[in-house]
Amino acid sequence: MKNAFLFLFLVTNFFSFAQIKGRISDEKGNPLPYVTIYEENTYNGTTSNEQGYYELNTKKLGQHVIVFQFLGFKTKKITADISSFPYNLDVKLIEESFSLNEVVINPKDNPANQIIRNAIANKKANIEKTARYKADFYSRGIFRIKNAPKKILGQKLDMFDEVLDSTRTGILYLSETVSKISFQKPDKMKETIIASKVSGDDNGFSFNNAASANFDFYDNYLPFDVNVVSPIADNAFNYYKYKLEGSFYNENNQQINKIKVTPKRESEPVMEGYIYIVDDSWAIYAVDVNIKGEQMQNPALNVLTLKQNFGYNSATKIWVKNTQTIDFTAGILGINISGKFTYVYSNFEFDPPFTKKTFTREVLTFQENANKKEDAYWNTIRPVPLTIEESTDYTKKDILQTKKKSQVYLDSIDKKNNKLHVFDIITGYTYKNSFQKWSADYEGILTGVNFNTVQGWKISTGLSYTESDREKGKYTQFRTDFDYGFSEDKFRSTGSFIHKFNNSNKSEIQITGGNRVTQFNEEKPILELLNSVSTLFFKENLMKIYENNFISFLYQREITNGFFLKAKIDYSENKPLSNTTDQTFFQKEKDYTSNNPWAPNDYITPAFEKYNLIKANMEVKINFDQDYITRPDGKYNFSKGNYPVLTLGFEKGFAGSEKKYEFDHAKAKIFYNSTLGNKGAFSLNAKAGKLFNANQISFVDYKHFNGNQTYIGLSENYLNVFNLMPYYTNSTNDSYFELHTEHNDKGYIMNKIPLLNMLKSNLVLGYHLLAIPNRSPYAEYSVGLNNLGFGKFKIFRLDYVRSYQNGFQKDGVILGLSFFN
Repeated sequence: MKNAFLFLFLVTNFFSFAQIKGRISDEKGNPLPYVTIYEENTYNGTTSNEQGYYELNTKKLGQHVIVFQFLGFKTKKITADISSFPYNLDVKLIEESFSLNEVVINPKDNPANQIIRNAIANKKANIEKTARYKADFYSRGIFRIKNAPKKILGQKLDMFDEVLDSTRTGILYLSETVSKISFQKPDKMKETIIASKVSGDDNGFSFNNAASANFDFYDNYLPFDVNVVSPIADNAFNYYKYKLEGSFYNENNQQINKIKVTPKRESEPVMEGYIYIVDDSWAIYAVDVNIKGEQMQNPALNVLTLKQNFGYNSATKIWVKNTQTIDFTAGILGINISGKFTYVYSNFEFDPPFTKKTFTREVLTFQENANKKEDAYWNTIRPVPLTIEESTDYTKKDILQTKKKSQVYLDSIDKKNNKLHVFDIITGYTYKNSFQKWSADYEGILTGVNFNTVQGWKISTGLSYTESDREKGKYTQFRTDFDYGFSEDKFRSTGSFIHKFNNSNKSEIQITGGNRVTQFNEEKPILELLNSVSTLFFKENLMKIYENNFISFLYQREITNGFFLKAKIDYSENKPLSNTTDQTFFQKEKDYTSNNPWAPNDYITPAFEKYNLIKANMEVKINFDQDYITRPDGKYNFSKGNYPVLTLGFEKGFAGSEKKYEFDHAKAKIFYNSTLGNKGAFSLNAKAGKLFNANQISFVDYKHFNGNQTYIGLSENYLNVFNLMPYYTNSTNDSYFELHTEHNDKGYIMNKIPLLNMLKSNLVLGYHLLAIPNRSPYAEYSVGLNNLGFGKFKIFRLDYVRSYQNGFQKDGVILGLSFFN
């Protein structure tokens, strides 16, 4: 009885504010989800929910012509004479009958091919009709999990326990947005979020937005993880086969052709399904296609289904997209997730009078209190009614959120999680006070045990205290780190203070200081774990280190959009260090090299003399192509990749213990990453600089370059490393030029090669160059395969690299792990 009452209450609730409402079903009474509903010759429309219910808001009484359009069913047009609201209009749709007799068959050509050619030839004309518009936009996103495991790799998966039912199934995420958008081809968009709602989070902001849903089949490519080729792309016949499955006439007596789209090669970024083309105008009527996760190089994704429906306005003679849905299933490690996004476009205004101020770098903004709208507001503006499941989720999580915000609840959760266990001494421990928004952390020693020839076996750990405010985008952290080297019998420690003022301009200060051991190259190209393995197993001490007593102050912020400033000043006392142990597991007859990168076989002469120096560093980064989203909790930047990012810097060493240690260093960097249609991505990282008055500076302050002697690929995107170059052989105190380039084909070439295409990998070509005075340039050429692995675990990269300097130097194979990249 209670369940029946709840059902009646919910149904009454989400229909009580509707204007025209009802349920859509087939002839057998089965509900039809995501039917497109709109008023004839207007841009006022909506879609039905998963249970077939719909709501269409209209303000005027009188006669209305309502159109119901659904793929596979005959479009139905109903004239309703409305004298009062709400007005109930239930509809049954009849399956469409397709006919090939109405199509003239050319025996010399596949008739579908000619229709697609006409659609491609008329793309420009159809694009121009909707190239500039304003519209209202609604979106809803939902993620569900089914039969969630209790553990993953031995670790409890209990974070969702309160929202899952007894079968460990439920809604993980539910959100909605209502916004107004302005759009101009090819890619100018401004969106203002009027209302945003996230189930269970009254301070949350939905990530649904119009830009992320802007999949235009008139474009050559659809932007997923890789660019997916449209069935009516200019080069579509290189990727697809077409079959005309029939045609029908719509309510306006326009002939609609149903074309089946099949990939020529399953391994490529393509789709499969149906595209419906209007005869004569060759506009898109509807799209219903599937894309596999492996085709878009997202192995966790099983399949994604994209559907679009277009409505026709006989007054403007424009076909325009009015509804879109995206369904997907994904799974990995026993976690199976499904999702659905629903999008409704309405109230189009074409060719509006845009000004120069319409489109700025701010592409999305939220109105004040957009995430504070009451249920009454949503019940009047929501174009797609909630299902019983969704409405229940909002109610359930609102109650749960109130509970979770209480101090009693947060303290009880903290009491459970703050229990100290024996193994926490090794693995680490966190103590939280969630209500007061602070935590204290102990890192443990599990990952802090390493070995090097200077300190011998070394244990390191750290303690930290953090206060954070997510709503204001700020945090404060105090931290201290310790390490002890057993062979040299020395304890060292550092401390730091970090405060981020806000998430709008990212203003932040850092104060650090203490006594530490660090690599000569401040970018630390050698991981301690890899160095431990190379020393203990192969007796190769690749990492060269020195002692640094220091205090440092850093301030950074975004001055204006795309213009970042970083200023740092530090005082250092630097001391050379020597090997203190020859311990190893194997190769005991072999000698370690010294800790002097200048002279690896000189065990007496230190790499440098002890000295003091103050260094001031100023750096400016300019992103010429940075757009941003403004939310009450901060500013979120992203780059379109049309222009490079430029970084300019100047470093000055002064007040040294001797004048010879002082220097000036001017430097510049250009980073560029561009997607080349479906032909892959090109990336470039170029650096140049000059050290002045630096003839006698310490080797510590030389410009060092990221070499690699481990044959393990670790550097992000491989665009900051020479994979066969010894670490310090080309360090300089003069001018330098460094270039790294790569082209990742994203499968463009590999997908077309028989047998190799079964790997579903990417071909990566690289070139790396280093030029310094009085020495031949160092160059590397590489060819590799990325996205290698098994099943859904595509975590490996393999490269063959050949290096040159004064002729051929060496070649080698580099194994990379993607979770390091």
